[in-house]
Amino acid sequence: MNTATAAMRLGLAAACLASAICAADEALLPGDALRDASGPTPSKPTLAVPGGFERGWEKQPPMIPHPIDKYNIDLRQNGCLKCHSPATFEVAKAPKVGDSHFLDRDGVKLDHLAPRRYFCTQCHAAQTGAIPLVDNVFEGG
Repeated sequence: MNTATAAMRLGLAAACLASAICAADEALLPGDALRDASGPTPSKPTLAVPGGFERGWEKQPPMIPHPIDKYNIDLRQNGCLKCHSPATFEVAKAPKVGDSHFLDRDGVKLDHLAPRRYFCTQCHAAQTGAIPLVDNVFEGG
């Protein structure tokens, strides 16, 4: 195949792709959910799922049963620790940060939260009462 033929095929492919994108519905834009018009409309997230979610496997990080969008977790502060630290969990009536979060990578107990466990949302996700966009067929072990 010569250069002119390759360029022609590439141009044709680009034109086909561009026409497909232009003909697409607005719902297909990035960030928009795809949904069947006959299906349920996704609801606005609520505070929590009543009763919470069961864990799918042993040692799965628990879900967060409340909104966290206003929490700051950065190098200077961790909003989760206002309620979940060993010093405040009883007053806040919240679960205490797990003891495993105070172990360094070598298993040595620290007097502060281990750096690798500081950013809570890298393992824990907030649960909502929103209608799922797809069915969950996961079966825990």
